[in-house]
Amino acid sequence: VRGRDILWASLGGLISWGIYLSSRLIVSSDPLCYFISAFLLTVYAEIMARLRKSPTTVFLVAGTIPLIPGAGLYRTMSAAIAGQFDTAIQDGKTTLLLAAAISSGILLCTVLWHIALRFLFYRRNKARR
Repeated sequence: VRGRDILWASLGGLISWGIYLSSRLIVSSDPLCYFISAFLLTVYAEIMARLRKSPTTVFLVAGTIPLIPGAGLYRTMSAAIAGQFDTAIQDGKTTLLLAAAISSGILLCTVLWHIALRFLFYRRNKARR
């Protein structure tokens, strides 16, 4: 990431964490909060990619970093090494669920975004004929 894109990419991380914290006030489900945050972060990344003429991944990867469940992965591995397999399995399930929520939010938003763009361009090209 070069130039002013660093500022906008890091702002994505601030936005994603802010959305996560705000959604925690409304929704009690942690995976749903991660999903909402990842979905709205992807909207931000797609918009900024168009405005800054950069790849979407520049903004998406930087914005996703605060959401990555690293503490859950650490607890899972620590419990597994200590021989506490019940705790490791429980923490592992939670970590995988959060990672799946993040990836599902990104995937759903990306698919909907590209369908919407294709529909808009199709209508615009059809109107020109």
